[in-house]
Amino acid sequence: MSPTDPFLNNRDKTVHEYGVSRETKSPLDSDRASGAGVGGQSGAINTGEQGVPSPRMSSNYSGGGQIYGSPAQPPAVDEPRRSAPAPRSGPPAAASIPAPVSAAPVSASPVSDTPVSPVDPPLGPDEHVSRETPGRDEDDPPLAMEALRAVQILNPSGEITMPRPDHPRVLCVANQKGGVGKTTTTVNLAVALALHGNRVLVVDLDPQGNASTGLNVPHHAGVPDVYDCLIDNVPLSEVAQPVEGIPNLWCVPATIDLAGAEIELVSVVARESRLARAIAAHPEQFDYVFIDCPPSLGLLTVNALCAAQEVLIPIQCEYYALEGLNQLINNINLVRQHLNPTLDVSTILLTMYDRRTRLADAVEQDVRNHFGSKVLNAVIPRNVRVSEAPSYGQSVMTYDPGSRGATSYFEAALEIAMRGVNTGGNA
Repeated sequence: MSPTDPFLNNRDKTVHEYGVSRETKSPLDSDRASGAGVGGQSGAINTGEQGVPSPRMSSNYSGGGQIYGSPAQPPAVDEPRRSAPAPRSGPPAAASIPAPVSAAPVSASPVSDTPVSPVDPPLGPDEHVSRETPGRDEDDPPLAMEALRAVQILNPSGEITMPRPDHPRVLCVANQKGGVGKTTTTVNLAVALALHGNRVLVVDLDPQGNASTGLNVPHHAGVPDVYDCLIDNVPLSEVAQPVEGIPNLWCVPATIDLAGAEIELVSVVARESRLARAIAAHPEQFDYVFIDCPPSLGLLTVNALCAAQEVLIPIQCEYYALEGLNQLINNINLVRQHLNPTLDVSTILLTMYDRRTRLADAVEQDVRNHFGSKVLNAVIPRNVRVSEAPSYGQSVMTYDPGSRGATSYFEAALEIAMRGVNTGGNA
């Protein structure tokens, strides 16, 4: 591929201008392919001219050149933004026209002979960095526009509706095995239902706070969280935060303080029903309350089971996920007998389904044979977009509404909504 390829030039501009790229190919691929580098060595890094940011190198690198991210000389006020930085030495004519890039190794003798590409200087600390490569920060759509776009992609005709239930539905998303998709399921189902007119509350009961991260809700130390509701009887309405860009969606965050709640709840009166009383005392009525449980069967999970009417169990399509399912069902039965008679395992959702393996099919058949109609017809496949979305503080519903993961969670949310209406609340 020619080094003057406009695709490479545009890609390099984007990388230097925004500091982040969603492209999987490294910006150094063209240098490695051409063999250009410092001192003419193959595979070395071209440091470029002064003021041109270079890729970050390891700490043991002893060569010269500017490290990417270090302060650069800002351009003058009258100087256009996209002008090339002036060389430190050499005739003025060489600085006006960028030298063509050739496939031969670059000589390391004078710095002024190094090819210079007219790229932007590094972004300042106050400048906005966006994952959207085409436009500037003023062109970046807010999260509300992303949510509107998600509805248009997932439901273009507007004919699909997720009816509101006749009474609030409190669902506990539980499974004592970690990594089966509890938090991912909670976040994406909540967003899908909220985007279609339902009032939804997400209670993050996991000390890791991943549901708060997925909804872009602050949950650092010092933020009022669900721990204050459980231990200090703070009203839930003072802790719940609206989710940016998603109408009708609120989140009760979890901070690291929740890690000590398991021990502190041992000596508290009515320790199993603290969360249930907090939800019941909330002045506003929600259509759905999703409780994201930690991967354990301690007092936090017991609080969630006592507060919920229904249990949603995500099951990873692998053998280990089935192994601990009997213990979870036994604990749910104990809570039903002694603490919450209305509790019911209403929904089973198969996650991380890989159609290429026989194991996934075998697990699906075993689960459907055992639980019957409780298993949703929608199955969540393995999809990289689902894993990427939390790094941008979004659900996959708004991050990439056209992906397989988004459409699968949309179908699951629709199925949960329709089942609740048809059966009076319990799916």
